Amino acid sequence: MRVLGFLTLSMLLPSFIFFKPRMPPRKGGPIVEWGAFKDPSYLLFSIGMFFAFWGLYVAFFYIGSFAREIIGVDQAISISLLLIMNGAGMPARILPNIVADRYTGPLNLLIPAILISSIILFCWISVSQTSNLYAFSVFYGIFSACVQSLFPASLTSMTVDLSKIGVRTGMVLTIVSFAALTGSPIAGSLVQRGNGSYLYAQCFAAASMAAGGILVTMARIRKTGPTLNARM
Repeated sequence: MRVLGFLTLSMLLPSFIFFKPRMPPRKGGPIVEWGAFKDPSYLLFSIGMFFAFWGLYVAFFYIGSFAREIIGVDQAISISLLLIMNGAGMPARILPNIVADRYTGPLNLLIPAILISSIILFCWISVSQTSNLYAFSVFYGIFSACVQSLFPASLTSMTVDLSKIGVRTGMVLTIVSFAALTGSPIAGSLVQRGNGSYLYAQCFAAASMAAGGILVTMARIRKTGPTLNARM
């Protein structure tokens, strides 16, 4: 952890030294805009992303212990699986945003990314071999990275008033932060409750992401109607 901390510090120091605001600071607004929740599409998106992030990081936290305790691999392989999951997601943090910017819009890619991530998490339940676990790590790493990278851009598309994007983005990020904070501990409690079985935790993660995908789909329909051609 100390090495990672100093590595992060060394990479961020140049930005503190050389970066400066492109635009002059604008007059500050309210910290919370309660009226935003009267917009059904924004409300559905906020709740949907809460559920999506509730289950998103469970696999990242427990892939190693699952590999050791259930599959029976050694410590080195369990660490490799986590590294593969993170490494597989690197292209997915860049390429989907390029496609979204040029062709589809971010929300139209975010929805299938969430739903496919949910399906992959349900498939995790049936994983019983090391080769299956490697495949799970690769595919989940790709699609979960899509969710994480497309989420901020999709959030801005829910607001047409540019003066409100900042506060509305902060509101959803605050809501989602509680999901990211509590999802993995809940999964850990479910593993304990299952006497070491990961089934309850896997179902929790997969069902949470499925619920999130459905709610975000409803937000998109509420915003644009049931059309597939809308760029959103």
